[in-house]
Amino acid sequence: MSQINWFPGHMHKARKEIAEVMGEIDLVIEVLDARLPRSSENPLVNQLRKGKAVLKILNKQDLADPAVTQVWLDHFNQQEGMQAIALDQSQQKLIKRLPEICKQMVPGRAQAGRPVRAMIMGIPNVGKSTLLNAILGRKLAKVGNEPAVTRQQKKYTVQKGLALSDTPGILWPKIEDPDSGYRLAVSGAIKDTAIEHELVAGYAARFMLQRYGERLQERYRLESLPELGDELLDAIGRKRGCLRPGGVVDRHKASEILINEMRSGKLGRISFETLEEWQLKDEAARLAALEAAAEAAGERSS
Repeated sequence: MSQINWFPGHMHKARKEIAEVMGEIDLVIEVLDARLPRSSENPLVNQLRKGKAVLKILNKQDLADPAVTQVWLDHFNQQEGMQAIALDQSQQKLIKRLPEICKQMVPGRAQAGRPVRAMIMGIPNVGKSTLLNAILGRKLAKVGNEPAVTRQQKKYTVQKGLALSDTPGILWPKIEDPDSGYRLAVSGAIKDTAIEHELVAGYAARFMLQRYGERLQERYRLESLPELGDELLDAIGRKRGCLRPGGVVDRHKASEILINEMRSGKLGRISFETLEEWQLKDEAARLAALEAAAEAAGERSS
């Protein structure tokens, strides 16, 4: 499986700028994609926040499987210094409560009558700027339906005792887990010009066949489900008239249809990953690290 990475120069600059001002921040608001909470959780945020309290927003929850989202919320809310909330842009009452929730997480600052200084962080295209505008109650942060719209750090002051800083969406230099790279590409976190649509759609097709086959049958009116991802793309192409001369399916167009309809929610509420599968991956990585350490120790002693 190919590795997907995307780390433009402005992201490197953003990382340095965030590190420089982190000492002035009381709280980090990390915006995640509710469909892929772990894959959209930038490991650089934990490094940069240096133990500061963090409010994790599982955004776009209206696109995610609610049962899976609840498991992720329970997991995050068990962590010390962390609180997690799932929301979408229809929940304006909850969004308006965010300043109060932030103040509750940093009680010393609020009790002293000083504004809680919060920084909004997150990877590209998770809805960070849209959320910021909703909190502010006015359109100040630039919003776009593609990654890397915010290019520099900006500061805003909110009434109700909260001072906000916006940051560019940043990925990390190397996405170690191949599944995460593909999930980020399917979700739109990685710019479409940086991915091969057929490769990403092939991954998405295999995932949908494994987890949400009935959605595919209903959406594309398939009499039966194919076994392979490429066969599914061909079936979608034929159903949607994506044909080249000679009746050959245009897989690029079929790939665009599948990816766009997964992103928009036309295939229903989908979660790309579960907590259980990540726990299994983490345990496998831990055991592999122990085995490698034991082998290295054996080589040094021999």
